Amino acid sequence: MFWRIVNQYEKMVILRFGRVLGVREPGIRVVIPFVDQPVKVDLREQVARVPPQKYITKDNVVVDMDFVIYYRILSDDVMVKKSVIDIADYTAATINLSFATLRAVIGSTTLAEALSEREKMRDQLQIRLDEVTSRWGVKVSQVEINEIDPPVGVKAAMEREKSAAAIKIADITESEGSRQAQINRAEGEKQAAILSAEGERQAEILGAEGDQQAAVLRAEGFSIALDKIYNVAKNVDANTISLQYFETLKEMGNGASTKFVFPMEFTRLLEPFTKLTGGNSPDGGSGSKNKQ
Repeated sequence: MFWRIVNQYEKMVILRFGRVLGVREPGIRVVIPFVDQPVKVDLREQVARVPPQKYITKDNVVVDMDFVIYYRILSDDVMVKKSVIDIADYTAATINLSFATLRAVIGSTTLAEALSEREKMRDQLQIRLDEVTSRWGVKVSQVEINEIDPPVGVKAAMEREKSAAAIKIADITESEGSRQAQINRAEGEKQAAILSAEGERQAEILGAEGDQQAAVLRAEGFSIALDKIYNVAKNVDANTISLQYFETLKEMGNGASTKFVFPMEFTRLLEPFTKLTGGNSPDGGSGSKNKQ
């Protein structure tokens, strides 16, 4: 009898006379020589780097691609048996399957999509691989695409396209900035015009209000002056008014005129004086006096 040590990260499948006897857990296990055939299965996650290969995209561009596969054997006893019985070399099978699966994924993808949607393509590759490897007890946990390398001529065309796109974006940004600046200037001029018009309007309103107030004050002053004149005039008797007329006549007599025209009301003003002198009242109507 032999002793076999099964590590913590392993399980061991026992084949007795070519038939599966069972799966042994980690620890010290007894194996009968020439009767039992022990097969250890590593349960740790394995990493396999797929070397660069040429693939043809949907738009007939040949690209070089390489990627890395992370996979492991599921720890369930049934899956451990599958990895021993159902597949001779699950590592080689998984790598070769990845070649064919990636060709199918790339064949349905354009170069632009492959470069811009690498994560989507990676997820498709992982799902397709996992669908097949699950029957071997293998779980593909992750796929990472390292590089997608198009031909030199395609690279140069892509660089020119990127440069043209960058120039286009710069021109659009510059024109948009100029447009926004013009809008801002026009808006500023509009606001300035509005403020100027509002200022002129307020100035005209204030000027009109000032003129109105001045007119009111002048009218009030004139009214007050008239009231004062009226109050003084109503206390003046006829003699005073007559004397004032005579003073006026005196000043008129000093002038160069030789004829004067008096209104009819003037004779009434002279009545008090004619009574005092005993003379007759003057005739009505207008009269004239020749200057001697």
